[in-house]
Amino acid sequence: MTDHTSINRTAERPASGFNGVTVLLILLAVLAVGVWSVTRIESYGGQLQGILGIVVVVIASIALAGFYMLQPNEGSAITLFGDYKGTDRTTGLRWVLPWYGRKKISLRVRNVTSETLKVNDKRGNPIEIAANVVWRVQDSAQALFDVDDYAAFINIQIETALREVSRHYAYDHAEEEEPTLRADAEIVGDKLREDLQARVAVAGIAIDETHLMHLAYAPEIAGAMLRRQQAEAVLAARRTIVTGAVSMVETALQQLGERGVVNLDEERKATMVSNLLVVLCGDRDAQPVLNTGTLYG
Repeated sequence: MTDHTSINRTAERPASGFNGVTVLLILLAVLAVGVWSVTRIESYGGQLQGILGIVVVVIASIALAGFYMLQPNEGSAITLFGDYKGTDRTTGLRWVLPWYGRKKISLRVRNVTSETLKVNDKRGNPIEIAANVVWRVQDSAQALFDVDDYAAFINIQIETALREVSRHYAYDHAEEEEPTLRADAEIVGDKLREDLQARVAVAGIAIDETHLMHLAYAPEIAGAMLRRQQAEAVLAARRTIVTGAVSMVETALQQLGERGVVNLDEERKATMVSNLLVVLCGDRDAQPVLNTGTLYG
């Protein structure tokens, strides 16, 4: 993972903006006085007053350029000739001196689904994987000034983190009960969120949730892997059938012996066990055979 400790990080701090409504009322009053003064420029002794009125109108007009508006979960980074002064997060109509720069940034929660990537899992099998990430800007100063484009930055880091996490887990059937991509989506999602958070911390971004959205074998091996899964399912089913059949045969022999229904020697018990297992474990329906002789006939 890339080491970002050498980067001179910018920390967000509150900006000293003003209530825009209050400033607007003051400016409107000042403009009204200035306009009235200008109208008296032609009256006797009103030249100086008119000139002052013009100056007031010009200054008030320039001050109008300092207004900006913030909606809920929005911020505005305030700069002075390139020097970061702080971030204003107060909603409503706001005002700063006109020569201060303002750059809005959304602090809302965002949702992005990565492109489907073709990667190799822990066993080297090619797989297709995609993830959904819920994120938001936590530090506006870092997002705006510590990376060039924080939205593009996180998209690239999502792909990088997804590739990194994928190679640490097998698609399925891991050894020694290790978590797998297919069976342990929650564990994989937590690992992805942890790794991604470490990568995007330099941009002041917080990762809220991560989930795998798409997971499949690559097309070139999907057929072979499907046949393997089918074979393993058949073996698991057979294993369950055999376990149940052995239990049933054991119970049958035990009850026959306890109730004295029939006495069988070891050889006949073996024959009976064999026949019962064939009937219980066979793929096809049993074909009954009527024995009209004796047990030994």
